[in-house]
Amino acid sequence: MYNTKKGSVITYKELASKAGNPKAYRAVGNLMKNNPLPIIIPCHRVIKSDGSIGKFSPSIKWKKYLLDLER
Repeated sequence: MYNTKKGSVITYKELASKAGNPKAYRAVGNLMKNNPLPIIIPCHRVIKSDGSIGKFSPSIKWKKYLLDLER
């Protein structure tokens, strides 16, 4: 996830695949949900496979704001 550049996104499944287990996309989601440092660990860059934004612990509006800010 650290290699996901500012302004780009990665899916939960792609991130799970990079970690070695493409079926662990739900585990990736749980890790993102419990991220204590969402600005330092840019979990807002992780989206759903269908291209939708997914969830974000502070709020979906905040996730959209951060993604728009980086583009």
